[in-house]
Amino acid sequence: MARKHLLSDLAGPKSRGGDADVSAQENITPQYAPRGAIGAVSRSIELLKSQSLTNLDPDLIDAPAVTDRLDEDGEQFEEFARNIRENGQQVPILVRPHPSIEGRYQIAYGRRRLRAVKAAGLQIKAAVRNMTDDELVLAQGQENSARQDLSFIERALYAAELEAKGFQRSVIMSALAVDKSNLSRLIQAATQLPTDIIRGIGAAPKTGRDRWGELAARLGTDGAVAQARVVLSDDEVKALPSDERFARVFEAVAPKKAKKEKVQAEVWQADDGVKAAAFRQDKRTLTLMIDKKAAPEFGDYLLSVLPEIYASFKKTKQ
Repeated sequence: MARKHLLSDLAGPKSRGGDADVSAQENITPQYAPRGAIGAVSRSIELLKSQSLTNLDPDLIDAPAVTDRLDEDGEQFEEFARNIRENGQQVPILVRPHPSIEGRYQIAYGRRRLRAVKAAGLQIKAAVRNMTDDELVLAQGQENSARQDLSFIERALYAAELEAKGFQRSVIMSALAVDKSNLSRLIQAATQLPTDIIRGIGAAPKTGRDRWGELAARLGTDGAVAQARVVLSDDEVKALPSDERFARVFEAVAPKKAKKEKVQAEVWQADDGVKAAAFRQDKRTLTLMIDKKAAPEFGDYLLSVLPEIYASFKKTKQ
């Protein structure tokens, strides 16, 4: 699916023959410039950086109706925030004027940057563009293509929430770069799981579709959802990385193995009173145990005549 021009309108109109665009393009070293769809997105972001930016109060910026990422683990964010504090904000965020509240803005991408800059008590560098809801979703998707990919469950939850908000599937497919069948699988995966459990676990970047599908099946048993919520409410579990939180929940709701009742062996006693053997049987097997102390040679004899016994048995079935 061709997506390389989806961000072109967000960077503003192209000047024909002007020096500004030329100098902006020259900032990208040709021999190192990324190619393909991701390269196109990267160049669009570079173009945004090269244009005039606005310093905004982070408190004036709201989240969009549907966010594309789950909250990341605290340690990862702290490292990112420390980098912002020490080196400043290198890449601007993209916002649009809030569609319903005058004087406020709505973020398209850069939520981590916004959170880190806000924590540092700084103004945030932002490019302000007028965007429709569809264009905002597409911008989020393209930004994620150029940067760290969303985990499976982030993509699934994002797709399901976009559809619930009334976005057309064609727009969601473009934002996530998936076809119809893969989009259906993403939405199905998210709708099979309680949203609060997904958010409690987090992005779980190392956990794929099959494991999430198995978790959904396990949560379908009686009491499993309640048990998962108990696990996720534990402060020790909350402090774990998201993949480990998934593992804790996955294990906690594993189906309990039924305990097999041990069948007591019955003793077989010969006419002469010798307890030569014992046996145990269930629906699948009959186990015969020869007591070599009580009848030392009986076992060997039984094995030698076993073919004859079996042949005689077959005759009775004819």
